[in-house]
Amino acid sequence: MKILDGRAVAKKIRGELSQTVNDLKEKHGITPAAALVLVGEDPASASYVTLKSRISKRVGIHSNIYRLPQNTGEPEIVQLIQALNSDQNIHGIVIQLPLPAHLEEEKITMLVSPKKDVDGLHPLNYGCLLLGLDCPVSPAAQGILTLLDHYQIDLKDKHVVIVGVNKLLGKPLALSVLERGAILTLCDKAIESLENYTRMADVLVVDVGVASFIKKGMVKKESVIIDCGNNYVDGKVVGDVAFEQIKDIASVITPVPGGVGPMLTAMLMSNIVQAAKDRIP
Repeated sequence: MKILDGRAVAKKIRGELSQTVNDLKEKHGITPAAALVLVGEDPASASYVTLKSRISKRVGIHSNIYRLPQNTGEPEIVQLIQALNSDQNIHGIVIQLPLPAHLEEEKITMLVSPKKDVDGLHPLNYGCLLLGLDCPVSPAAQGILTLLDHYQIDLKDKHVVIVGVNKLLGKPLALSVLERGAILTLCDKAIESLENYTRMADVLVVDVGVASFIKKGMVKKESVIIDCGNNYVDGKVVGDVAFEQIKDIASVITPVPGGVGPMLTAMLMSNIVQAAKDRIP
């Protein structure tokens, strides 16, 4: 059984990005910059934004955090996003999700310019992804694919089963694996007899937000297991896969923490840098 080390791969990517950022600054006078928008005081969201800001600085990307109160209304956010869209010194805009319940996430994220949509959530970018055209793609989906590439795990003709239908990971990853010639099954976690599908997977990707949701009897021997979970149990971070039960069944598995998580932030930085490169005359 091989454990995929997301921390090591992400560190390598960040090093390469740092060099690219230096080149952009020296050769083109461009400093990649991101706006991180946080609405409310959710501890997990605040922690993620702080992490993104810290990693941005490590890579050489300038980042500003825009902290808005929990009761911020739609007009104020619309005004901020419009200002950030117009600011030529900002290359990427990140709206930290989830937003407070009184705000419409779809409406807010659609306001971000497609060129600055480094999370790959704008309908235009989703449409380009569907058609196989070049566009910003979800950092979570990119992170998984880049990790698999690093370890030379080919998806062509493999049956990829994704458990978790969401706009940040499940849906964009589904489109991406189809482009690579995979056979795809996309499942909601609540479907009846889910194990009938997960046991067919050559590559099983799980993103359901439930600790140890995937257990021993739900996976095929020698399969590749990608755990995207991030759950807190007794003060520890654990995944959606029961690691100890499955580690001796799978041929390859990602740990939690240290697997998919570091790759997500690394690929977000990559999207920001790419958005800055696209500004080169």
